[in-house]
Amino acid sequence: MFCPFCRHPDSRVIDSRTSDDGMSIRRRRQCPECGRRFSTTETASLNVVKRSGVVQPFSREKIVSGVRKACQGRPVTDTDLAVLAQKVEESIRATGASQIEANDIGLAILSPLRELDEVAYLRFASVYQGFDSLEDFESAITLLRVEHDNAQDAAAKDGAAHVADA
Repeated sequence: MFCPFCRHPDSRVIDSRTSDDGMSIRRRRQCPECGRRFSTTETASLNVVKRSGVVQPFSREKIVSGVRKACQGRPVTDTDLAVLAQKVEESIRATGASQIEANDIGLAILSPLRELDEVAYLRFASVYQGFDSLEDFESAITLLRVEHDNAQDAAAKDGAAHVADA
């Protein structure tokens, strides 16, 4: 790390702290040449490999704008979209990869979007997964219904177990 004051090619780390969101590290440094102190912020880079092969930095804003189109006319707030984008970024960063395919980002969006709004999920999935016919929509809706019914059955059984325990 070059000193920003005298351009000496080395510095000594005096203190390191993780940011509040845990996504970066702030380091306090001192130059052994001039003795001046300065701070640096380190973040793990995350790049997206587009279908064309172009590599771009990851952007939560692009996730929000892409999902916002699927959520038009739905009861989804900007805060909901920001939380969704954060969840997607966290799941992608948890893989430990520094580069991710754009297709994998789309897959990472599907689950949290489905939890947020099933209609928006179907809209996004229809474009992302390239639904070509009514049958594609019907099978996706059937899958949602089956999983929704299974979740309701599990909740009912869980509620019955709690009543029996009381």
